[in-house]
Amino acid sequence: MVILMGVLWGMNWPAVKFMLTELPPITMRAIAFPSAALLLGIIARSLGHRLCPPRRELLPMLLTGLFVIFGFNIGSTFGQVFTQTSKAAIIAYTMPAITAVLAVAFLKERLHLRLVLALIIGMGGLAVLASKDFEALLDDPTGPVIMLAAALSWSIGNIALKSRTWTLSPLAMAMWFFGISSVLAWPLVLIFEPLADQHVPSLPVLLTLGYHILGPMVVCYLLWTVLLGRLPATVAAISTLTAPIVGVSSAVVLLGDELTWQIVTALALIVGSIALTLGRPRRQPEAE
Repeated sequence: MVILMGVLWGMNWPAVKFMLTELPPITMRAIAFPSAALLLGIIARSLGHRLCPPRRELLPMLLTGLFVIFGFNIGSTFGQVFTQTSKAAIIAYTMPAITAVLAVAFLKERLHLRLVLALIIGMGGLAVLASKDFEALLDDPTGPVIMLAAALSWSIGNIALKSRTWTLSPLAMAMWFFGISSVLAWPLVLIFEPLADQHVPSLPVLLTLGYHILGPMVVCYLLWTVLLGRLPATVAAISTLTAPIVGVSSAVVLLGDELTWQIVTALALIVGSIALTLGRPRRQPEAE
């Protein structure tokens, strides 16, 4: 699950950058949100999952969807408008560190030494990636600030998701989160990106949009809600650190970015971080 999410989410960074050449940022998400919600709803219904949440969960579900889907996706899209794809991916994956702090504060999770070391190593990998263009990040902070806000939104949403026991399945929950985001996105499209001013995108962009909906949205968010239910929030968040490596590496192949020693070093550090996080420590023998 971790590897699949890392590949699909990582490849999504250059995919979004490519789609932005012909699709306005909010419109792109406004098309993807209801499409993902519809597909997830069909799958959930065919599997016999309950789709209607109890009334007491409506407000928590609205707030969680606002942060984990709408806030992160809209923010990360605009982040790529104002900065390069590789930089956006690097900044976005400060999420594990933010999630770790919030999980300790609000979920009372404990940061064991293994997790602390994994977090330090993983953040070190991202720091190596950022070192090449650190001055450029400081010179034009608009994109980085938007990406940090997106990362914070994602982290808050995951803490909200982890903070209670939901009655719906992860599949149905993901459907609702995308449905809520659709309702929030379309009024913004009508106000700021009128459809009359747009044109039908080319076939390559439409095919990329199909990948964006089926892979990073439908498959990844389903896997993520399942993974978050099985692991502590901090561990689950650190496990996503494969995505920026795939994102930066795919930008090298698909967008022509330069392959540097920073990418190779960061890959080694982040893989080590994930192995340290997900590896099971040996149990101490019980005293007789």
